[in-house]
Amino acid sequence: HQVRNLGVESSILFVSTIIDYARRNPYGSLRFRIWRDTTMFHKMRRNVQQLSNEDAEAVLLRGRSGVLALAGDKAFPYAVPISYVYDGEHIYFHSATEGHKIDAIRRNPNASFAVIDQDEVIPEKYTTAYRSVIVFGSIRIIEDEEEKRIAVRKLALKYAPDNTEQQHNEMIDRTWERFCMLEMSIAHMTGKVGSALLAKK
Repeated sequence: HQVRNLGVESSILFVSTIIDYARRNPYGSLRFRIWRDTTMFHKMRRNVQQLSNEDAEAVLLRGRSGVLALAGDKAFPYAVPISYVYDGEHIYFHSATEGHKIDAIRRNPNASFAVIDQDEVIPEKYTTAYRSVIVFGSIRIIEDEEEKRIAVRKLALKYAPDNTEQQHNEMIDRTWERFCMLEMSIAHMTGKVGSALLAKK
């Protein structure tokens, strides 16, 4: 499932990772996340500041918004602030059915997504106490209506948890034709905590 729309290089990485994993763990489960493999991506220079996989996921789960970066027009990057929901496997975004974002995804589905979890300015030290996560992966536009409804419901539950199921459905049905849902498959995830925040622990 995760191979879909990852692109040639990422698909090759995914398959080779499975083969290598199976060779090393012949009786183990193949249920693992591709973003645990980092061979295609830069290693963090100061690895003492790297968040664990669990802490990086926690940032995604509690975050309210992030910045989605795509390959835009005329070789210019296109980065857009956006709300999202992470379900432990994929990241989902809500979008209008047409526009700059959709055009960019149709041309090139590869993307990165950044979430800033904490950013406290420390003026006397000319620095900030920060914690953030960057995700790399590929985005597909969800075409199946049942899949679309499941995805947008996850978003509704995150941002309006106290609303009733009827309220969720009324809003979804009222705007159904005007929006689409995007699913980001994760190829790599990395999180970083600033040295100033580390020093506070």
